Amino acid sequence: MDAQGRERPGDIDPADQWVFNPHTGNYELRLDPSAAQPSPPPQRRPARSRSESRAESRAEGRSRTESRAEARAASRTGAPPEEGTRRRRSVPPQRSRRAAPPASRRRPKSGRKRALHWTGGALALILVGCSAGGVYLYQRLNGNISKIDVGDAGSGKATSDGPVNILVIGTDVRTGKGNEGYGDSGSVGHADTTFLFHVSEDRSNATALSIPRDLITDIPDCPTKQPDGSTKIIPGTPQTRFNNSLGQEGRDPGCTMRTVKELTGLSVDHFMMADFNAVKTLSSAVGGVDVCLAKDINDPDSHLRLSAGNHTLEGEQALAFVRTRHSVGNGGDLSRIEIQQQFLSSMIRKMKSGGTLTNPGKLLDLATAATKALTVDTGIGSIDKLRQLAQDVGKVDPKHVSFATVPVIDNPAERVKATVVLNEQPARQLFSMISSDTSLTEAKKQQAAKEQAKLKGPKADPSNVRVEVLNGGGPFGAAQETVDWLQNTEGVLKSSNGGNATGPEQKTTTLTYAPNQADQARALAAMMGMPASALKPGTEDAGPMVPMTLTLGADFRGAGTPLTAPTKAPKEVQKVNADQQVCAK
Repeated sequence: MDAQGRERPGDIDPADQWVFNPHTGNYELRLDPSAAQPSPPPQRRPARSRSESRAESRAEGRSRTESRAEARAASRTGAPPEEGTRRRRSVPPQRSRRAAPPASRRRPKSGRKRALHWTGGALALILVGCSAGGVYLYQRLNGNISKIDVGDAGSGKATSDGPVNILVIGTDVRTGKGNEGYGDSGSVGHADTTFLFHVSEDRSNATALSIPRDLITDIPDCPTKQPDGSTKIIPGTPQTRFNNSLGQEGRDPGCTMRTVKELTGLSVDHFMMADFNAVKTLSSAVGGVDVCLAKDINDPDSHLRLSAGNHTLEGEQALAFVRTRHSVGNGGDLSRIEIQQQFLSSMIRKMKSGGTLTNPGKLLDLATAATKALTVDTGIGSIDKLRQLAQDVGKVDPKHVSFATVPVIDNPAERVKATVVLNEQPARQLFSMISSDTSLTEAKKQQAAKEQAKLKGPKADPSNVRVEVLNGGGPFGAAQETVDWLQNTEGVLKSSNGGNATGPEQKTTTLTYAPNQADQARALAAMMGMPASALKPGTEDAGPMVPMTLTLGADFRGAGTPLTAPTKAPKEVQKVNADQQVCAK
C-alpha cells in the first residue's frame, strides 16, 4: 500500500493471508505466501485419557459461528501463527469442502460495533503511534522506533495502575527530507508544540493540555545523558520561554518533562517527540484529515492557501495548516494552538469512523508512519511497550477527551507583547483538576453522594477541634506551617505537630477521625478546603483527649491553599472536545 491506502504491485494485503488451521480450529496469519509448505507427515499421537478425547471432540465440533468469531478477533489483533502450524488452506473437519473465506473479506455484521475496541484507542494511536495490529510485523516496526534515555525524568513503566501523563512534543527542527524550506535550516529545534496528555486513573476521561511555546517559565537544572553514557547537568534558566526547554544548550526531552513538572506540579511518565514529517505522513496514512474554515486563508509564511468551507488535508497541506497562525484568530501562537487542537480532534473522528481501524492495509500504513515519525523514551521504546500503553490509554472514549490550553495573559513586563505568563488563578485551578482526575467533559461525577454526606452536618467550634498534623508527602516544614496557620489564623489552638508520617509518601492529604469527631472533621475540612474523599472515618469512638490525625500529602500546596479541585473548568480555559467539529476563524 502507498500512503493513501492504494495497492502497489507485489503488495500482499495481510487480510488475504488468514488460513484455517484444523489442529487449533482457528484462522491464522500466513505472512509469506512463498512460505507455503506441504502438510507434515502424520505422526502417532500419544495415548490420551477418555476425558482428553471428549474435550478434543468438543473442540473439533465447534460451530462455524464460533470459528468465525475467533477469526475476526485474530484479524484485529494480528496475532502471528505459532511455530510449526500448517500454512496452506485446509478444510475444517466435518465441514463442507469449500473453505471459509478470510474473515476480513466478509461484510461485517456491524462494523461500528466491531471497531469499538479500536475507536476507544483512536487518540492513543495518534499520540502513541502504534496499534495492536502491528504485532505481526514486530521486527519491521520495532526497527523504526528512535528512543532517548531521559533517566529519572520519566516513570520507566509502559503502563500504570494510576493516572498516566504523556508529554507529546512537536519540534521545529528542520532536518529530514522535504523540510529544508521551513525556517532556519540550521536550528537544533525547540519545543514548538507541546501537549501534556493526561489519562485518568479509571480511564474514563483524558485531557490534552497545550502549553504555549512563548510562555515564560523557569527551566530547572537538567541531568542529560551524553553519547558516551555519562550524565551532564545542564544548568537551568530562570524566566525564559518554555520552548527553550528542548534543544537549546543541549537539552533533551527529559528537560522538557522536568520543566512541565516545575510549571504544573504534574509528574510526566513518558514523552513522544515528532518533527514536521510526522504531520505529513500520519495525515496521509489516515487518508486525509477533514478541517473546516470560516474564512479564506492565504498565509505566505506557512504556504497555506485555502478557501472558506470544508477541506480534506494531507501531507504538505496538513503541515501548512497546523503551522499557520497569521491568517487565523488574532494571528498569534494561541490561535495556532486552537487549530492544532481542531486538527487532532478531526483526526480522532476520522479514525473513529472505522475506515482506518478496520482496514488492515491502512492500519499498517498508520503504524509504519507513526513508528518512523516518533522518538520516545526508553520506557516505551519498543512495539510491545507502545502496544501496552496504547491499549491502556485507548480505554478512554474519544467523546471524553478534552483539548485545553494553559490559561495565560500577555507578559506585563513587555511593552511590545511577544511572550505570555501564567494567568495564575485559573491555571492553578486547571492543574488541580488534572491532578485530581477531574474530567473537563464531566465524564463522571467526581464524588458520590455517600462521599459528599461526610461534609454535611454540624461543625465544631474551632476551639474544640483537636488535631495532630503529620507530614506524609508535603514540602519540608509543611506540618509546622499548617499548625501555625491553624492556631494563629483559624483559632484551632488544640493542634500539634506530629512530625513526619511513617511509611511511603502519600499522594493526597487525609484526615482520619472517629465517629464522635465527625463535627470536628467537618470544621477542619471546611477550613482547609478538603474534598470529601480526604475524610477517613473510623469505626470506634475516640476518648475526649484523643486528636484526629491530619496527614499532609503531595497535593498540599501550602497552609490556607484549598485542597479541593474545582469540578468545572474555569471560564478562562479555552477547550474543545475531541468529538466536536469547530471551524477555524
